[in-house]
Amino acid sequence: MDPSADASGPAQPQPQSQPLSGSEREEYERLRGAAAVRHRRLRHAGASVLLVLAVLLSPLAVVATWLHEEITDPHRYVQTVAPIVRNPGVQSTVTNRLTRRVVDQVDVPAITAQLARNLDKTRAPSVVVNGTKMLGGPLESALTDAVHRVIHKAITSEQFPLVWDAANRRAHAAVVKVLTGEGTSAVQARGNAIVLDIGTLVDNVKQRLVRAGYEKAAKIPYIDRQFTLVRTDKLDEAQGAMRLLDIVGTWLPAVTIVLAALAVWLSPAHRLTLLAAGIGTAVMMVALLVGLAVVRGVYLDSVPPTALPRGPAAFIFDTLVRFLRESTRTLLVVAVVTALAAYLYGPGRGARAVRSAAARGTGAIGRGLARVGARTGGFGRWLDTHRAWTTGVAITGGALALVLWNHPTPASVGLVLGIVVGVLALLGILAGASGPTADGPMASGPTASGPTASGPTASGPTASGPTADGPATNGPAAGGPAAGGRHGSP
Repeated sequence: MDPSADASGPAQPQPQSQPLSGSEREEYERLRGAAAVRHRRLRHAGASVLLVLAVLLSPLAVVATWLHEEITDPHRYVQTVAPIVRNPGVQSTVTNRLTRRVVDQVDVPAITAQLARNLDKTRAPSVVVNGTKMLGGPLESALTDAVHRVIHKAITSEQFPLVWDAANRRAHAAVVKVLTGEGTSAVQARGNAIVLDIGTLVDNVKQRLVRAGYEKAAKIPYIDRQFTLVRTDKLDEAQGAMRLLDIVGTWLPAVTIVLAALAVWLSPAHRLTLLAAGIGTAVMMVALLVGLAVVRGVYLDSVPPTALPRGPAAFIFDTLVRFLRESTRTLLVVAVVTALAAYLYGPGRGARAVRSAAARGTGAIGRGLARVGARTGGFGRWLDTHRAWTTGVAITGGALALVLWNHPTPASVGLVLGIVVGVLALLGILAGASGPTADGPMASGPTASGPTASGPTASGPTASGPTADGPATNGPAAGGPAAGGRHGSP
């Protein structure tokens, strides 16, 4: 016999045939536990870093998305600026401002002096010639009223808002240039200010004055046609930030969502991490809303009342940032709903009470339908067996609807939430109306229709073991609470 074969034959199973001693087993378990602890700690640390990054980037992602849409979407930009010219306060301010600009360009004393010279040449009485000097005040007042009336009629007409929208749509490229600090257009960056050239409007007013009988309006010389919209000492820095936000606006929101999803996936405690993500995002959205309120106050304090009254200035600011506010509030609602859902899936007393109440309610309705003959049969039993899967599909569908929704609002979030809750309630009712077994004692309790309906109590050994199939089949074990409802007889 080959000695090598004898040496190699019985030697192989020896490591498996000899069990570990007590001390070796303890050492093995200790090392295994230490490795598991290190692994969990690494997962917790990685998930925490990802979650903090996602939470901190969330407000920047909201601002970047808003700015990117305002820059690249002409329809969105027109929607933003359209209400400005339709506001009565803004209309009154612009009318008064233009009236002063036009009247200041008319030299009323020169007109009265020229009139006096013409009358003197025609040998008019000296009383009449001297009386023309007193026409300055009434003439200026009449001119102011006439110009104000014409300008106000032009601005408050139904056609002017349409002209305003069309002009803004055509000038969208110019707005992009202003935000990037490049090029020249009607809206320009001048030093530390952003100005608006209203030359087109001034020319329109001059033409209306001429048609109204004031031929001298055609001789009005060139006037300053620019309004200062924003004045700040950090315009260059703001333009640089806007360019950066424009670049990252297309992908920063996606990166933020991916970071949050990776944090939840990597964490050993998925539900708690999802809860923390919802709470953290909600806090950051509240901070962003507070920041907008602070910026609003600083802006209103920086605008002189002589240049723009506080009311119209506040309306202009609120109009320009209203979509940013709406997006922030929408994400705040989504974050709160996410945190609430993560809590309701937890083991807390309040969460268990809500789940039990929902299960009892839907189960009672389903059993009522079954008693009147509206049974769902095998489909209802399938829904009951796959309750966790169907719930996940409903929630995923709601989340996908919000992701695909074009510019969601808090109202749309509430609508989707209501639909998801309604679908979950309907699934619970259909599962409760699966058949005659819905009348069993267990079906009326929270276990049959609650979170543990698909757990060991419903389908474990108690329902399918010897007790269910043995002599006690006709006893309480088959139709009583231990049967789990689905396997017992009516």
